[in-house]
Amino acid sequence: MDTKIKVLLVDDHTLLREALAMQLNQVSDIEVVGGLSSGEELVNNFQSYEVDVILMDIVMDGMTGLEATRWIKEQSQTVKVIIITSEVKKELVATGIKCGIDGYLPKDVNKEILIEAIYKVYAGEKYFNQAITSLVFEDFYQGEKTREKRKKKTTVGLTKRESEVLEQVASGKTNTEVAAVLFISVKTVETHKTNILDKLGLKNTVELVKYAIKNNIISLD
Repeated sequence: MDTKIKVLLVDDHTLLREALAMQLNQVSDIEVVGGLSSGEELVNNFQSYEVDVILMDIVMDGMTGLEATRWIKEQSQTVKVIIITSEVKKELVATGIKCGIDGYLPKDVNKEILIEAIYKVYAGEKYFNQAITSLVFEDFYQGEKTREKRKKKTTVGLTKRESEVLEQVASGKTNTEVAAVLFISVKTVETHKTNILDKLGLKNTVELVKYAIKNNIISLD
C-alpha cells in the first residue's frame, strides 16, 4: 500500500496498548497514531486524530466501547471500528453489530489475524473470526426477525434510545440493570430517564410505569 493505515488504540490497559502498538508498528503499511484509555477520551479527542481504524475494548470505566462505537459512527462512516476484547458473548456481538462495528475479535487472537482484520475493514469489509461467526449470527438474524414482528412504535417525542430506556425502567429494572442490558453507562441511563420524565411531563418512576402500561409499552402479563 502507498498510504499507511492509521490505527488508534482504545483500551484501559496501558501495557496492552503498548504491546499492540509495538507489534502493529512493525508492519510497514500500518501506523499506530495514538492510544487512549476510555470511551470518553475517544469522544473528547476524536477530532485530534487522523484515523482509519480504531481497535477498542468493550469494558472500560465510564462509556463502554460499544457506546463509543455508536458515537463514532454518528460522526463518521469512514472510520472503521474493530472490537478486540476478552468479553466474547453472543449478546455483546449482536449489540456491537447494531452499533455499527466493523469487526469483533477475542484478545487471544494471533498477530496475523489481527492484521488481516485491519486490512479487511479498511477495505470496507466486515471481519468476524469463525468462532464468533458461529457463536452469534444464526441466532442474531433469527432474533432480529422475531423482534421486527413484535416491534413497538417509538413513543412520540422520544428518541429510539429514550424509548428503549423507558421500556426497561418501566419493566422494573434499576438504572444499573438498564445500563447492563443496553450496554451504556449508568450516568447515560440517568440522563435519558431525566429527559423522558421532562418530555412526557411526568414527575417520577411511578408515573412513568403508569404511562407505559396505559400506552401499551409494557404489559402486566
